[in-house]
Amino acid sequence: MAERLLLKWGTVNGWSDLSDQSMEIMKRFFADGVCMSAAMDRPEKDRREILCELIDQIDGEIMNDWTGKTMDKAEAKKYVLESK
Repeated sequence: MAERLLLKWGTVNGWSDLSDQSMEIMKRFFADGVCMSAAMDRPEKDRREILCELIDQIDGEIMNDWTGKTMDKAEAKKYVLESK
C-alpha cells in the first residue's frame, strides 16, 4: 500500500502505511507530545519545517481533510506554511 497523509488546519490529522523513514520524521514532529486535536495544534516554525520534510518524503497520497482533495507536495507545503 502507498503512504497516505491527511492534513487539516495546517497540521497532521491522520496517516496510514508510512514507511520506516516517514515514521522517523513523524516521531520528530511529535517529539514534544501529541495534541489530541488537530484543531488545537499550532505548529511553530521548527515543527512546520519537519512537516514539510515529511511531505517531501511521502511516496503516496497527501490529502486536505477539509476538502477531500489530493494535494501535490508544493500545495501541501504551502498549506502547512501558510495556515494560521
